[in-house]
Amino acid sequence: MQISETKAIVTGAASGLGEATARALRAAGAAVTILDRDATRGAAVAEEIGAGFQRVDVTDEASAAAAVAAAATGMGGITACINCAGIATGEKTVGREGPHDLGNFRRTIDINLVGSFNIARLAAAEMAKNAPDAGGERGVIVNTASVAAFDGQKGQAAYAASKAGIAGMTLPMARDLASLGIRVMAIAPGIFRTPMLIGLGEEIMNGLAADVTCPKRLGEPSEYADLVKFILSCGYLNGEVIRLDGALRMR
Repeated sequence: MQISETKAIVTGAASGLGEATARALRAAGAAVTILDRDATRGAAVAEEIGAGFQRVDVTDEASAAAAVAAAATGMGGITACINCAGIATGEKTVGREGPHDLGNFRRTIDINLVGSFNIARLAAAEMAKNAPDAGGERGVIVNTASVAAFDGQKGQAAYAASKAGIAGMTLPMARDLASLGIRVMAIAPGIFRTPMLIGLGEEIMNGLAADVTCPKRLGEPSEYADLVKFILSCGYLNGEVIRLDGALRMR
């Protein structure tokens, strides 16, 4: 897939990894539509980089369907879907206030896992309408897992479960969509310099960076975006989860 000819939707692109991805794809000549709940920030980023914007609740079937359909109409189709929308939660299975709040667990799964699948399935239906390229490809889906899917820390039961679900559905989705010429990949980021972490302060960020094997620093959102571009352009990558973590293993 040629990046300059790509028509991409990027969820969660009002900030963080999604914003970096949307910016990188636009800079490489791709058509991009940002999908995000934050209408103010999402629209501002879209206007700045020359992208489209659709407000969406990824967990809502009607909202997601309307946003994906509008994006496809606006760009004349969809050839790439990058799911970055998600939340990070921390709560022990049994804590000082009792057992893990079940509503918080369900909300985390609903946004991170169900939301990603919701957008991916709708994007795949749009991609199926595309004429195949010379290699038979019609589109690429990239979902965002996490290293927590494999070595989650205490307090990450809900978050790790949601990200493990994304990792687990990568291969079966790739197999489901193979006959349509649609590839499915996932990226499992380690600790990245996103707005959520920046808000914790330099001291905490430096402490987290010290656990990274090499290089001993936080990942930059632009590095996530670089991997997305490589996945889109490398037609033999399919059905796999790639850790992007500086060899970090959570303890």
